Amino acid sequence: MESPYNIVIDERANHVFDVMAPKVSPEDLDKIKEAFLFARKAHANQKRKTGEPYILHPIAVATIAAEELQLDSNPVIAAFLHDVVEDTEYTIEDIKEKFGSDVAFLVSVVTKKKKKKYEESKQIDNYRQMLNSVQYDIRALLVKLADRLHNMRTLSSMRADKQMKIAGETDYFYAPLANRLGLYNVKTELENLSFRFRCPQEYNEIENLIKQDEEAQKARLSVFIDEIKDVLEGAGIKVSVKIEYRKPYSIWRKMHKYGDDFNHLKYRHFTEIVYDTPKDVSEKDMALRIYSVLTDRFKEKPGGISNYIDSPKENGYQSFHVKLLADFGRWQEVHISSRRMIKDSQLGCIADRTDDNIALWIEKFKSVLRDIAKHGKSGESFIDNVVSSFYNDDIMTFTPKGREVILPQKATVLDFAYELHPALGSKAKYARVNGFLSSVKAPLRRGDVVEIFTDADAHPNPDWLDAVVTYKAKKSIRSYLDSLPKPKYNRCGSCKPIPGEEIIGFREEDGTVTIHKRDCPLVVRLASQFGDNIVSVNFEPDDTLYPIAIVVTAVDRYHLLVDIVDCISNKLHLAIASINTETHDSIVTLKLAFAVHSFNELQMIIQHIREIPGVDEVKRIE
Repeated sequence: MESPYNIVIDERANHVFDVMAPKVSPEDLDKIKEAFLFARKAHANQKRKTGEPYILHPIAVATIAAEELQLDSNPVIAAFLHDVVEDTEYTIEDIKEKFGSDVAFLVSVVTKKKKKKYEESKQIDNYRQMLNSVQYDIRALLVKLADRLHNMRTLSSMRADKQMKIAGETDYFYAPLANRLGLYNVKTELENLSFRFRCPQEYNEIENLIKQDEEAQKARLSVFIDEIKDVLEGAGIKVSVKIEYRKPYSIWRKMHKYGDDFNHLKYRHFTEIVYDTPKDVSEKDMALRIYSVLTDRFKEKPGGISNYIDSPKENGYQSFHVKLLADFGRWQEVHISSRRMIKDSQLGCIADRTDDNIALWIEKFKSVLRDIAKHGKSGESFIDNVVSSFYNDDIMTFTPKGREVILPQKATVLDFAYELHPALGSKAKYARVNGFLSSVKAPLRRGDVVEIFTDADAHPNPDWLDAVVTYKAKKSIRSYLDSLPKPKYNRCGSCKPIPGEEIIGFREEDGTVTIHKRDCPLVVRLASQFGDNIVSVNFEPDDTLYPIAIVVTAVDRYHLLVDIVDCISNKLHLAIASINTETHDSIVTLKLAFAVHSFNELQMIIQHIREIPGVDEVKRIE
């Protein structure tokens, strides 16, 4: 008697064949069937954690690849075979001999390499191996995403620790990757499955709140939908309209971003209007016509438009968003999209596009990954560089001449400058954002117009690394900082000695020497416990500037502040970082911050300021 599992296996495999049959040649369909039989034989004695035959997993991955991602024959064959080399006695050479080098390549990318010692960690090495494949072919990533999606759908059979590991990988790496490839449905499902297994209580709580809100809002939202349909049909426009509630993970993220609880969170749902585009009418014209009809009937929120048709997101997403006031007195977020836009948001980089936006992005993806792989040092920095470069929702900014510059969210003026050209970033001094004077560290928002102003004497500072998010900017800044001469000593972060002061050195465990002022309490304690590590050092002045601060006490008079600034800036040619003044009963207290080359230079400055009429006391702030 045939096993019940055999019936299920055959039914599910046949479904894959039925999906692929209209899309591939008879010869390719035979190869797909052959791959299934090969995998079935290879995994014959293996079972999943659920107790099911293991072959059901490769069939499920092939189903996702064929049906949901709509991939061609070789990726579907690779989906059937993706675990054969890793979990059975068969080798990549066996795959190559039977199914060709292209399938063998795809299988090799998704096969975890077994090593006695991993360069960083098993996870990071796997990430690196997979991302490096994009230099040649992006299909391997899509097969891996299909594999990850099925693993997440069946994660309940795993132990809690395994669930956390796999869910953490998914949330940090795979879901954002799907987003940046334009695979909205895959990204959303991966995010929510990850959230469900990482934080089941929060997930269930938000899911219940969504269900309650859906029920509470159902009647009036139904009226709102009918009103939209009626007004558009009255204008001769046929559309489909539905309410889409955001998923628990999206709600959770917005709650944390805005600091709101569920009931006070705006736009927990949106209204999706999908239209067919008539012949001889552009998608944009049709969207604008719908927008025009709707805003004749509903009040439009000022500044509530996001035109993603003219300015698609970098992952290719297009739609026209507007906020309308429903008759029940609440702003409603409305998305106006063509059927082609909806399809592309689901299939992303594998959709049949008329524009080359996604092709350009994939090429950028490949080139930056090559650069990261070449220059990345530790695994942690490798993955973080990838994440900062590609895995954030993007914003579109502009040069004054209208050139589009796409950046990750939280990008700054410096990111903008480095994206245009590394030389522009390295010499950036200040900017004008939408015409207003701005720091180079200022964060940018979607639609900002940015003008960069440079100075030949400007150069990257270490704190710039904390003010940028893109890999391109971080790489350029680090490259400049690494080119600077390395200091012979580390300075104590507590007493902050400068050349010319009485100092002493302390040899650390790693062999480096930290210099301290001789009256630094820390070095006094170290000398009492590790006296043999105390060493003599020479700390001579050079071109390095050291930040210091002084406080000046003086009798208030006309022109006092001007005389002090003139003394420091014009006579001594030093840049003042900050000035704070307070006056009480004609006694002025000024705090000034600037930088000096040495202790002797500081003493000279103090002496010059003491000679200014009205100044009573000048001392350094420790």
